[in-house]
Amino acid sequence: MSDRLFQVSERSFVIVGAGSGLGRTMAQALSARGARLTLADVVASPLEELAGALGGQTLVQVADITSEDAVDALMTRAVARFGAVDGVINTAGVLHISPADTLDLQKFKATLDVNVTGAFLLSRAAAKVMRGKGGRIVHFASVSSHVANKNYAAYATSKAALSQLIRVLAREWAADGITVNAIGPAMTETGMTGSYLSDSAFREQALASIPLGRFGTPDDLVGPLILLLAPAGGFITGQTIFVDGGRTLV
Repeated sequence: MSDRLFQVSERSFVIVGAGSGLGRTMAQALSARGARLTLADVVASPLEELAGALGGQTLVQVADITSEDAVDALMTRAVARFGAVDGVINTAGVLHISPADTLDLQKFKATLDVNVTGAFLLSRAAAKVMRGKGGRIVHFASVSSHVANKNYAAYATSKAALSQLIRVLAREWAADGITVNAIGPAMTETGMTGSYLSDSAFREQALASIPLGRFGTPDDLVGPLILLLAPAGGFITGQTIFVDGGRTLV
C-alpha cells in the first residue's frame, strides 16, 4: 500500500534544469512515482531524450528562466497539457569559483541573473497559476547560502539571496496556499561540479569539510524533494533544508 503522506502520483510538476544533473535525477524519481512532468531547460535535445526514456505523462519545453516571457509561456503550456501546476522544482544554476579580485564581472552578473533573478521570475510565474489552488515551489540552493568559502563570492552571494528570497515569497503567498522552500546540498557530484572536483587539491579540501566523509549524490536529494512536494510537507514553508553531510556544522 502506498503511503498517502508521500504520494505525488498524478500531480503536475514543472522541473527546470531537467536536461542534466540534479534536474534529470529529480525528473526520473518523480516519474517513477507516477507524477506528470513538464521538463524545461535551455536546450531541447537532452529534454527530448529524457522524455522518451520516461514515456507517457511528460511535456518538453525549452525555456530560459531569466526571460519573463519564457517562464510565463512554460506555465501556460503546463496548465494547458495537465490542467494545473501543482509544483515547480528549480534545479537550474550557474557555478563560478574564482578569487574575488580576479572574478570576471560578467560572470558575477550572470550568476546572479540565473540563480536569483531567474528564480524570482520562475516563482512569480508559478504563483500566478497556483493562486486559488495552492501549490509547492522548491528551489535548489546550497550550503553556500550559509557558509563562507573562499573564492565563492558570486555563487555564495547568489545562494544567500535565494534563501532570503524564498522566505519573503513564502510569507507573501502563504494566504494563497503556496509553500516556497529550498533544498541546500553540500558539494554534490554532477556535471556542474565535475570540472572543479577533477582537481585533486580542490577535491581533497572540499571533502575534508564534510563530517560524514563523502560528497553528496543527486539521489540524496530525492527524499527531501518528495517531502516538500507531498502532503507530508504541507506545513513547511520559507525553509532552506540542508542536505549536506554536516557541512553547515563546520
